[in-house]
Amino acid sequence: MESEHLKIFDDDRNQIGIATREEVHKAGYWHEVFHCWFVLKEEDTDYIYLQLRSEAKKDYPGLFDITAAGHLLADESVMDGVREVSEELGIDVSFDELEPLGVIDYCVTKGNFIDKEIANIFLYKISGGFEDFKLQEDEVSGIIKVKFDDFADFWLGGKETIHIEGFKMDEEGNKIKIDQMAGKDQFVTHQLSYYETVIQRIAQKLDSK
Repeated sequence: MESEHLKIFDDDRNQIGIATREEVHKAGYWHEVFHCWFVLKEEDTDYIYLQLRSEAKKDYPGLFDITAAGHLLADESVMDGVREVSEELGIDVSFDELEPLGVIDYCVTKGNFIDKEIANIFLYKISGGFEDFKLQEDEVSGIIKVKFDDFADFWLGGKETIHIEGFKMDEEGNKIKIDQMAGKDQFVTHQLSYYETVIQRIAQKLDSK
């Protein structure tokens, strides 16, 4: 995976070349990613889904994150990013079913790991439930949902913990129920400005239904 080739960009989003994924994160090049957030309306309550990253992942193992996300390879367009949904979650979604939430540039630095992402953000309104997910377990080891209003208050307000429910896979491939409170240390540390923008744009989509 570290040898995958990605397009790299300058600060004005002009493409300046191609580099391996390892080089991208070592040198801190801007690169394109695809993010897809799942939401569900259940008994007049809006929920947002998050994935539990596999413990085998090199980056942010065992933390809750965007429902489906991944890097766009050098020969891929933004539309090709929808493959991440099928690959990670086992749910077939067409690009036309996604609602665009815009593009967000953000950077996270952790030691020698510099992640400067041009994130193409999308929303998918799922109609099913946990039973629809067939996880790629070397990438994703579980799925949870939280109330959207609680999620917003968790990142933008004073909420210190949040109630999560869902499942994770054990080593034998069995689903283990999750029903607990979680703190921010259990989530991938995206920039707060990223969460602010995504939450605001999702809220606008939910309000417009």
